[in-house]
Amino acid sequence: LNELLADLCLESQVSPAAIVDAVLVGNTAMHHLFAGLPVEQLGRSPFSPAITTSSSLPAIALGLNLGSEALAYLPPVIAGYVGADHLAMLMATETWRSSHNVIALDIGTNTEISLITGGKITCCSCASGPAFEVSHIHEVMRASPGAIERARWFEGKILWQTIADQPPVCICGSGILDIVSALLDGGIIKSTGALQINTESDKKHEWVLVPADQTGIGHDLMVTRKDVHEIQLAKSAIRSGVEILLKQAGLTAADLDAFIVAGAFGTYLDLRSAIRIGMFPPLFLEKFHQVGNAAGVGAKQMLLSLRKRQEAEQLAKRIEYMIII
Repeated sequence: LNELLADLCLESQVSPAAIVDAVLVGNTAMHHLFAGLPVEQLGRSPFSPAITTSSSLPAIALGLNLGSEALAYLPPVIAGYVGADHLAMLMATETWRSSHNVIALDIGTNTEISLITGGKITCCSCASGPAFEVSHIHEVMRASPGAIERARWFEGKILWQTIADQPPVCICGSGILDIVSALLDGGIIKSTGALQINTESDKKHEWVLVPADQTGIGHDLMVTRKDVHEIQLAKSAIRSGVEILLKQAGLTAADLDAFIVAGAFGTYLDLRSAIRIGMFPPLFLEKFHQVGNAAGVGAKQMLLSLRKRQEAEQLAKRIEYMIII
């Protein structure tokens, strides 16, 4: 954090010593570790936070290189697996003010989901795993030149697009989602997740996505059965969270007026692919809204406005957390 602060101050030509206020949002584990709170209980049922209320702490006591009298404001967390970042996202999108039926979610290793309906807000967290953050996936890395970011099945073959139009060297998070969707369209992936192999090698759980002579890495770029399994785990967790919240409220997906998708990964995913693999319910695309780093926007709002901090604290008290077991 101090390195990021130093870079930001250098870019803005501001001395860190001139900064008097900061707002930090993150998941509950990040919140607790940053504030020096115990985290052991977050790993044991019922996964309770040490505190849920907001706090303003001396930045110097937290090790932040700011002004000597600077304060760091930590908004409330909602539950053990729903942090202040989700609260900030709700603040930024103002979904909590809606009189309609709205799902708002932020995709990550833990995906936090809120349902807003009839003035009531219910949230849950689901263990969607690291698949979309490019961990546990074969030949996948974070977005960089040469990473496959888009894919479609067309006239009996898969078409792909890479970042910066470079020869493919890997697959990024949004790319693996598109690839699974495309292979499903082409009948290469069965409903169980099994792959129809297109190689004569003895590797029975791999499919050649890009032959070696077309890649920038000198060997075939593969999709594996394990890759598909990781996507199955992630998408089923997210869809289950959505369906459980809807069922608890006596609603179905058809009753939704809006579906908010936040977060870095949510910005770049293809909605058609997410619907095709069953991660999102089959709604009209017009109902979906990809809002990017809304948690960051909510943090900025609370940095600039004491009224927004008060609103966030009141909002946190209204949110009902549902434990999914």
